[in-house]
Amino acid sequence: MTRSTRPMRHRTPIALALIGLCASSLPTAFAQQAAQPAASSPSAAPAPAPGTSVPATLREVQVQGAQDKTGFGANPSSLNRLPADLRDAPQSVTVINQAVMQSQGATSLASALRNVPGLTIGGAEGGQIGTNINLNGFSARTDIYLDGARDRAQYYRDTFALESVEVLMGPSSMLFGRGSTGGVINQVTKKPSLTPAGEISVSASTTGLVRSTIDINRPLSDTSAFRIAAMGQQGDASTREQTKLKDFGLDASLKFGINTPTQVTLSALVQHNRDQPDYGVPPLNGHPAKVDRDTAYGFSDDRTISDIQAFSAVVQHKLTPDTSIRNQTQYNDVTTDARETAPQSIGTLSAKGAFTPFSTGTTAVPAAAFSSLPLSSLWVRQQSHDRTIHDKSLFNLTELNTKFTTGSIKHTLLAGLELGHDTYDNQAYYRNGTCAGVALNPAGGTSGYATCSPLLAPYQGNTPSTAPSLPGNLATASATTVAGYVNDTIELSPQWKLVAGVRQDHYRASIYNSIPTATTLASESQTVDFTSVRAGAIWQPTPEQSYYVSYSTSFNPSLEQLVATTGSTQPLPPQKNKAYEVGGKWDLNDGNLSLTAAAFQITQTNARSQNSDGTYSATGTIRVNGARAGVAGRVTDKLQLFGAYTHLDATIIDGIAPGTLGKVPANTPKDAASLWATYAITPEWEIGGGTTYSARRFANNTDLVQVGGYARLDAMVAYHQPKYDIRLNLFNLANRHYYDALIPSDGGRAVPGSGRAATLSLTYRL
Repeated sequence: MTRSTRPMRHRTPIALALIGLCASSLPTAFAQQAAQPAASSPSAAPAPAPGTSVPATLREVQVQGAQDKTGFGANPSSLNRLPADLRDAPQSVTVINQAVMQSQGATSLASALRNVPGLTIGGAEGGQIGTNINLNGFSARTDIYLDGARDRAQYYRDTFALESVEVLMGPSSMLFGRGSTGGVINQVTKKPSLTPAGEISVSASTTGLVRSTIDINRPLSDTSAFRIAAMGQQGDASTREQTKLKDFGLDASLKFGINTPTQVTLSALVQHNRDQPDYGVPPLNGHPAKVDRDTAYGFSDDRTISDIQAFSAVVQHKLTPDTSIRNQTQYNDVTTDARETAPQSIGTLSAKGAFTPFSTGTTAVPAAAFSSLPLSSLWVRQQSHDRTIHDKSLFNLTELNTKFTTGSIKHTLLAGLELGHDTYDNQAYYRNGTCAGVALNPAGGTSGYATCSPLLAPYQGNTPSTAPSLPGNLATASATTVAGYVNDTIELSPQWKLVAGVRQDHYRASIYNSIPTATTLASESQTVDFTSVRAGAIWQPTPEQSYYVSYSTSFNPSLEQLVATTGSTQPLPPQKNKAYEVGGKWDLNDGNLSLTAAAFQITQTNARSQNSDGTYSATGTIRVNGARAGVAGRVTDKLQLFGAYTHLDATIIDGIAPGTLGKVPANTPKDAASLWATYAITPEWEIGGGTTYSARRFANNTDLVQVGGYARLDAMVAYHQPKYDIRLNLFNLANRHYYDALIPSDGGRAVPGSGRAATLSLTYRL
């Protein structure tokens, strides 16, 4: 039985009180500055110099007013590495703006990214926790960016400080460096402006979650402004057991020199999370074990505590009307203290209390081996996954943008230099315990098997006293990046453009382990020098149409994530990725509605394949042939759409582990789609709804554990007034039992999605 009817539980987090204090004091503090008039509109552009040609057709530039903030249409790109008009990018780009996230009640990065078919969510796993993502069949855990700077640390990301989320599809190492096999996710934070604005939002969910946010923007002068966003939430994240969280965050930014040649933006993000991890349910007979949706196998004292600090300084100077230089320094410091328990294996318990697993935990349970045993007779061995992780990174990026002509050919040139340093410390802990009084771990072992529980009724208390926490391996690592790149967009005519870019990366990483094993070396270092390229052609027969073809590459060093379990004496060569893409982009309804479509192929060689002794070799090949289509914007003044469809034909064409040849990579559905629609019945009343669909997926690369497809229905009704909005979001209307996130380890675990739930929110504009 689901717990969709769980009564509301009252929550009063300290963070909510802090936000309320900010809400009452900030408007007063900034009243004097707010009274100052905003800067006037920029002066008209100067007339062209004598002899300068003017294109016969100019694209209309529309300045969005306040009412357009509710539009689902794509925002201009925030990245200097991409053209502001995404029709000039020979690549699929999906922009999920704040209007879409608010309409859907999306409060986490993972929930916002459900709008991107072909992107799937991974759960907490081994050394990987936080926001884990698969994009186009490949892991994108280290391909998350914050305002264009790498955000590789392991934590759960919120949307309270985000203006939008940009998802670039396909290998992009020429623009971003290592990684990006399936694409890149860029979080765009809210920035100060000269328009005074502010709002407070409070929401309550039937799961027991209470959340409050605040967003205030105030001009300080005619050329400077300040913006602050804050969040506090506490309660149960879903209808499942053991999903309590208590989070708060603050994002503040100052901007100087607005509408002047030199602009400086200083920003800081500080966030504290205390969440309970969800390791899902174990596999049995080729599928997730058929237990109640709320069943969880962690302990009551499991928690993931993260402290996030991110500081950024951006200086942008316009040298001439056609040339500008930009420098960005980003420092991230994230500490995560995790005490987590997972269902490692299903088995039987003898009369003397000896646990016998059906599998070793690294392979799936055979489909027919134990189908005759009643579930009530089965037990689960629970394994600790405890560690304290400290991630730090410092990156500096300098970019020069300039426009010039050579004869009749126009150029838009981007040149950049990136310098970066990452450090990583992971102190592992283990809890060795007993089952029915019998030790689960051999003497001297560090497997961390804490206890065992009946499959249908797992133990729900704190960690048993028979399983004390002891320190295990200490893994440390560091990496240095030096890279230079140049990209030229060549306009041959108003209809034809070429794009060509090249980047050279020098990446050096070293790792150390205090307790080496047969598959974990005491130390290892790697230096990779790699050249990434990008090339494309764009045809724009009219300002409303754009067609393109492109080729791009990327690379993944074996020490990319600053962890290694190769067990070999030499570091493995980097995985190499290449992609071909052809597509089109169309603007309809006077530019208010955008359509996109693309077909692509991504091939990864040197994919790491596991040997029989547990070591790895770089002998695998994975290929994904796919197609995607999307829609975003206003169909009419009252009807808006945001949706997409993706087809992925993914195959392991050279085995990456025994039994994987010809299989479908884990967590890669063949077909996936999402659609969200809203309709304004009157200027005050708005309704909306949509579906998220995924075809079946496999929980591991051997395709022995299958998770069925599903379609989840959501709905929304909102009441709008000039000073406030009231919104009711309904999630999983049909109370569908589906699996949200997949975890390849331990044979392939699956995390059930939340049951039916509702969230009521009030947003008040200051």
